[in-house]
Parts: sequence; C-alpha cells; structure tokens
Amino acid sequence: MPQKLLKSAHYIELGSYQYWPVLVPRGIRLYTYEQIPVFLKENPYITDGYRAHLPSKLCLKSIFILSNETVNIWSHLLGFLLFFLLGVNDMAAVLPAAGASREDYVIYSIGLFCFQVCMLCSVGYHLFCCHRSEKTCRRWLALDYAGISIGILGCYVPGVFYAFYCNSFWRQVYLLTVLALILAVFTVQIHPLYLTQEWKWIRSAIFCSVAGYGIVPACHWVWLNGGFDTEIVQVFFPRVLVMYFIAASAFIFYISKIPERYFPGQVNYLGASHQVWHVLVVLMFYWWHQTAVYIMHYRHSQPCPQYSSSA
Repeated sequence: MPQKLLKSAHYIELGSYQYWPVLVPRGIRLYTYEQIPVFLKENPYITDGYRAHLPSKLCLKSIFILSNETVNIWSHLLGFLLFFLLGVNDMAAVLPAAGASREDYVIYSIGLFCFQVCMLCSVGYHLFCCHRSEKTCRRWLALDYAGISIGILGCYVPGVFYAFYCNSFWRQVYLLTVLALILAVFTVQIHPLYLTQEWKWIRSAIFCSVAGYGIVPACHWVWLNGGFDTEIVQVFFPRVLVMYFIAASAFIFYISKIPERYFPGQVNYLGASHQVWHVLVVLMFYWWHQTAVYIMHYRHSQPCPQYSSSA
C-alpha cells in the first residue's frame, strides 16, 4: 500500500471478522454492542460494526466505510435516486404520452416527492445516528419518523385520487382525512416521550393505524364500484393487496428482528432485519408508483359513469 495512503487510514478489526482488514478514515473506528452509548443500543443481536462518538464531518465520511449501517444508508440513497429518475421520466415521457391533465402532474409530483423525502430522511438518520451528541441523534431520529409519515402520505395521495377519480366528493373527504391523520402524527411527535423505548410499541401502533386506515377507503371504493365482480375492482384490488402484503412483510421483519434474532452476530453487515425492511419499503413504493401509472392509463381510457358524480 502506498505510504501516503497509509498516513490517512488505518486497519481495524471487525468483531468476529477479526482477520478481515477494512480501510477506514483516520478518526473512525467500529465498536461492539457493549461499547456503544446507551442511546444507540436498540438491537442486541447486531453485535458489532457500530460507528459512534463522531462529529458531523466524520459521520459524512463514514458513508464510504463498511459498517452495520452501510446497507441501510445506501439502500435508501439509491432509493432516492430511483424515485428522482422516475419523476424525471414521468414528467418528460410517461405523463405527456398519456395525455395527462394538470391534476395528474400535481398528483405524481406529490407522490414521488413524498417518496424522495422519506428516503432522504432515512439516509440522514442512519448516517448521523453515530453522532457524538445524543441530542443530534434524537433529532435525526425524529426526522426519520417524520419521513415515514410523509412516505405514507405519498402512497395515499395517488391511491385516493385515482380510486375516487369519478367521485370528487369522496376523493376530497379521504384526502382531507389522510392529511389530518398525518398532521396528528406530527403533533404526537412533539411529546417528550415519543422517541423513548417506553413508547416503542405506541409508535408502532400509531404508524400501523395510519397505514391500516387505507382499508377503509379501499373497502368503500369496492362497494361504490359494485363489489368484487366488477372489472375495475378485479383489475386493481389485487394490486392493493400486494402493496399491503409487502408493507406487512416489511413491518414483520422490522419488529421481529429476524434473522439476527436466531443468528446473533452473523448478519451484522448484510442480511439484518432492518436492511430487509429498507429494501421492502423501496419495493413497496416502486410497486405503488407503477400501480398509479397503470390506473392513470385506465382512467384516461374509460369514461366515468354518469351516476358517479353524486356522493
């Protein structure tokens, strides 16, 4: 190795990977679970590979090293890039080719913007959770939770808009209701206990309730369209079920801490539950975006029934 490079880096050992040399910038080292501050101790089954005690500058530099947060950071950083490029493609090609209205452009912009914000908030937390200041770490954690709420909003907006495309009354009712729910979640986050371990299950219940509320407009939409035997329901309701299946699978991985629960220390860097959660969230957002494109084409090709304008 060149002498110049040796001066700016050093080798460290990675827990059970004690013979695996990893090059990291000077001033950064990885810690075991027992060595990290209490506020970082969330998952005891991830035994090493932790960054800690870093100033902001080194937090940023740590994006390029291998730690137990590397997959979490890059999965959503690449997710942000994916939804940004999808937005460019939608605005430049997909929507013009479909003869989209001004409302279509607004809805797609809102949905993709929400997905991008969710991705960036997640990247910010996983990048700066190793900050030497617990207060800074908590602020990024709060922003991460806010990003989840914004991501959920990004799912609701195109879903409700195109589901109730022919019924402006219920479209407005459900969009306003969802917006009120998201604002309520933001308000709850002000509570001093919101980010504590004592409120862990309450936080999970809040997000499950907001996401699960989508069952209400979905069932109402099925009823308004004449039940499960109608064409539009048979075409799109399975896509809704797939979206909820992906979301439920992601949440199960998140709360169960599987597989690391059964293989402590063996999936510290690749394959941990939170990493699976991240990948499934990106997959869910992508699936829902493609569903929105699909249903937009359907709505533009099928005229609304005459009776649909009534409540």
